[in-house]
Amino acid sequence: MADRSELVVELKGWCHGKGLDEAHSLMVMVPEDVEIAQIEDTLHTVKCLGRVRVRGRTFSVKHNRIMALCECREQLKAENVPQEISPISGGEAWPVVIIGEAPASADEFSMKLLSLLQAEGKTLKDLRDFFPSSEPTTSTTDVLQIVGNLLEKTTKPSLDMGSYRRLRLFSGMLPTPCGKEQFDNWLEQAQLMVEESECADKEKRRRLMESLKGPALDIVKSARVTDPEISAAKCLEALENAFGTAESGEDLYFAFRIMRQQPTETTFLLSSNSQDCVENKPVTITHCQNPLDAELITLKKQVKRLQQKVSNRETEADVTVSKVEVSSKKRQPQNPSEEQFCYRCEENGYLASRRPNPENLNKVITRQIHSLKIANAKVDCSVKRSLVKAE
Repeated sequence: MADRSELVVELKGWCHGKGLDEAHSLMVMVPEDVEIAQIEDTLHTVKCLGRVRVRGRTFSVKHNRIMALCECREQLKAENVPQEISPISGGEAWPVVIIGEAPASADEFSMKLLSLLQAEGKTLKDLRDFFPSSEPTTSTTDVLQIVGNLLEKTTKPSLDMGSYRRLRLFSGMLPTPCGKEQFDNWLEQAQLMVEESECADKEKRRRLMESLKGPALDIVKSARVTDPEISAAKCLEALENAFGTAESGEDLYFAFRIMRQQPTETTFLLSSNSQDCVENKPVTITHCQNPLDAELITLKKQVKRLQQKVSNRETEADVTVSKVEVSSKKRQPQNPSEEQFCYRCEENGYLASRRPNPENLNKVITRQIHSLKIANAKVDCSVKRSLVKAE
């Protein structure tokens, strides 16, 4: 095959004539009987090229092959693109030419080596300390061996850089929506992920934010505004301060039972710190009335109104029948001499205890019968006609 540098020069001129980007263009040399669809299908087997389209073809008399100019969606790099591609139908491999095929210079290798050491926090002096020798290591092979040993000792294998189990969603809303996790359960899983995962802290923070929604995500975003490089542990601490509680249920219950103003008062008369109430705004405690109690009160009022209506109707029915007034004449007062007589001798004017005469029962009985007849004769049992109201 001819020198590849000549093919690179020819590819540059072809890209300039077609108006294609050199970083997304390549040239493949195929036999004469190969169709465009077969070229594209074969190049699609190389994943780093992306989608490939043939933009032009020409026959090279010097190479006795068809040279096809192709445009790729992905940017081409010399270390990723193979120099030859085997066709799908089988046969001889097709040479592939790209513009970025110039070999890396010594300066580029030195820059890559220094950037690698800087990322690991090491220097060239540390390399010599790891592998001391009497003679300086100047050959490229020795340097590559040293770098390989250094990476083997300093780099830990990351076990969870591939697939990982995502945390369940937590929104921070109450009541907890369907499909979301309770805060205590979610916090336990998140802390386990932060402590046990070997990935970088930036990756931990990304995984943490993937599982947050709603108010919980807003809290982490606010924390990141204050500190853009906040760690995942600090994010969990901010969430725990917002949604967690430092006291258990039993501690809160006993604290509630203890908070009384006086020993004789009930637990509902709580004593919030009087000094705080003076310094701060007064705390207004509103009573939330149970809707069932309100309905019961309404029903009682309705029953009371119905009872009043029934009693009023009964009163109106009774009023239709008037009371019959029986009047009796006043009994005229008797003379003291007629009323006061002795029950032993029947004499007027004194009592039996002061009687001067001897006892005479016959006269007394006769006197009493006469008094009863007079009393019955004086009773008036007449009824006024105007007081009787017919139905």
